[in-house]
Amino acid sequence: MVSSKTNKSSIDYFPTQYWHKLDDGRVTCGVCPKHCSLREGKRGACFVRMHHQGEIVLTSYGRSSGFCIDPVEKKPLNHFYPGSSVMSFGTAGCNLSCQFCQNWDISKSREIDTLCNGASPEQLTQSAAKHGCKSLAFTYNDPVIFMEYAIDVAIAAKALGLKSIAVSAGYMCDDPRAEFYNHIDAANIDLKGFTQNFYHKICHGHLQNVLDTLNYLHKETNTWLEITNLLIPDENDSDKELNEMCQWLAENLGPNIPLHFSAFHPDFKMLDKETTPLTTLLRARKIALSYGLNYVYCGNVFDTDSDSTYCSHCKKLLIERNWYQLGKYNLNSKGHCNYCGTILHGHFGEERQNFGRRRIPVRLT
Repeated sequence: MVSSKTNKSSIDYFPTQYWHKLDDGRVTCGVCPKHCSLREGKRGACFVRMHHQGEIVLTSYGRSSGFCIDPVEKKPLNHFYPGSSVMSFGTAGCNLSCQFCQNWDISKSREIDTLCNGASPEQLTQSAAKHGCKSLAFTYNDPVIFMEYAIDVAIAAKALGLKSIAVSAGYMCDDPRAEFYNHIDAANIDLKGFTQNFYHKICHGHLQNVLDTLNYLHKETNTWLEITNLLIPDENDSDKELNEMCQWLAENLGPNIPLHFSAFHPDFKMLDKETTPLTTLLRARKIALSYGLNYVYCGNVFDTDSDSTYCSHCKKLLIERNWYQLGKYNLNSKGHCNYCGTILHGHFGEERQNFGRRRIPVRLT
């Protein structure tokens, strides 16, 4: 790793693999479908990948915008060791430009000083183990853009018996995607809408690349997959779009991938929209269930019924949730329904955990 001084701080340049040189002296990054072609010293759309001395380097390796212990349900993952705690961290920047971004102060940061907390993969995973976490989550901004750091953390986590979680928009090219998810135990992919117009106009990306990631994760990996769809009033919440999306999910991914409909709150560049009402989320949930999807949730709202898990066969309550607090729990140690014995799809520990709603900021030393 090579260090260089700027006017504000010291930047570490970490070598990367997915790029190629152009005849005009530029270098093209190959991590995501934006394929940024950069001249010397210029950064990509993600901000953290940069052309430095003839190659693409990562400028955020070992540096984070913060560390926090969260319930795993906050990612959201409802079928991956429910009730367990997870060490969450991110860096800065993002490879999409969503006008509604809820973490815009991190994902849209253009300041290296945002990355005020440093941690090697070993320091980070040792701290997670010390605090009793089951997993580490790459979140707040998209781990696609700091994949080298995330992979090294995942390798260090595995050595300590910890799991790795990616919270991502799924906007990634084929080869780096295969390498990245080879190290990831669970992922929540943010399917932001189901029209190319929405992705182009609101997110400055392409829908098909995200669908390719969903298909890849489901059909070619052992990564546990859940999906989030943030519903924005009058943008991506029409019956037509919801029907098309749920039909695609049922036909391509099957009935057992958990789907989270999440409420939008006005933020960043979309302050003129109202908060998504619960009625919209419940309407979307009803549509998804009508296509045979077994596990459909409503998030960012208080509604215990639609945030709880039910048996796909007998329909009885298996995991009750009040925000991130677990209540009634009707699973045996192998993840089977206590009433009819049907398996609940996902990963479940032999002992029930209940970390609850706590959010514990952590400073690594």
